[in-house]
Amino acid sequence: MEGSVKLLGAGIAMIGALGAGIGLGLIFSAWITAIARIPAAEGKFRLTGYLGFAVTELVMLMCFVIAMMILNAK
Repeated sequence: MEGSVKLLGAGIAMIGALGAGIGLGLIFSAWITAIARIPAAEGKFRLTGYLGFAVTELVMLMCFVIAMMILNAK
């Protein structure tokens, strides 16, 4: 019983990865659209795009860390 509860908890903890995947898709689609509309401003959009990517990936990594902590709890 304890093992199945851990697996369920880890699965619930990874739900945030779904949001991270959707967020990455939205960030990069907006980034590509912005660069396509104004190619001269690519340098201005670069920092914002990388920053958005990093923050979104951080959310996914935190979900993964929490899931691993749940699975390895005694």
